[in-house]
Amino acid sequence: MAYTTKEITVGYGDVTPVRIGGGNPLAYIGGPCAIESRDHTLMMAERVKGICDKLGVPLIFKACYDKDCRSSVNSFHGVGIEEGLRILQEVRETFGVPVTSDFSVPEWGHATGEVVDFVQVPAYLCRQTSILRAAASAGRPVHLKKGQFMSPWNMKNSVRKLAAFGCDEVLLTDRGTFFGYSMLVNDMTCFPIMAQTTGMPVCFDASHSIQMPTSMGNISGGQREFIPALVRAACSAGIDALFCETHDDPDSALSDPNTVLDIQYLEFVLSQARDTHLFRQELLAKYGDDDHVHPRD
Repeated sequence: MAYTTKEITVGYGDVTPVRIGGGNPLAYIGGPCAIESRDHTLMMAERVKGICDKLGVPLIFKACYDKDCRSSVNSFHGVGIEEGLRILQEVRETFGVPVTSDFSVPEWGHATGEVVDFVQVPAYLCRQTSILRAAASAGRPVHLKKGQFMSPWNMKNSVRKLAAFGCDEVLLTDRGTFFGYSMLVNDMTCFPIMAQTTGMPVCFDASHSIQMPTSMGNISGGQREFIPALVRAACSAGIDALFCETHDDPDSALSDPNTVLDIQYLEFVLSQARDTHLFRQELLAKYGDDDHVHPRD
């Protein structure tokens, strides 16, 4: 099954741009789930960048200013858009890396795009026309998460909406599909399907794919021990970027404590992701980029 994804470029101004798709090196999108404070965010950015620099993996730093999808009203929802964007701007200026955050209110799209290099659309809002219009109008490439309720072939409709609103640089990410009420599964065929039906680069969200949605009453559980296996599988299937949230002390994380990867394991996971990605490229060079098995017209 042959497919070549479009190259998109993330990064404006003085940061080091990250090119995703089109045969470029595997990119990493990661950081804490939520911005907890200025000091914590800068500390995490420094540590994550150090690991990525050591491994030669391009980095887009991720942390969100508002977590509108939390299960409980009493959960930490974030520091807010104004403080959050100030902190992300400082990360950009201090470390020279692109940054990303999602947004869940259409009116926040413009302000978010004035700071971040990559505008993220949450999975549960991936079909919402108002959110997609706001994301496109932000003037940045868009990171579009596939809803847990969506088929991979129907993501082309959301991509078409973004194109109609003027955005033609999109990264599509799988974060699992509902399997019953409190479980997610990953269908690795979603990567070639989304790539072929849209032409856009594709990404695997490792930390949310092992989530057990709201399985602990008012918060979600998770099975982080399966992150390495799923990352290897996704890289073997063919992805252009890896998304995985990380934290220096997951048990005390203010958002997604049961799914974020402990940063002590990040180098281990990223090393395997990078090497699996490179090995897949070697196999394609050796055997061709078409699987030659039951081709469809």
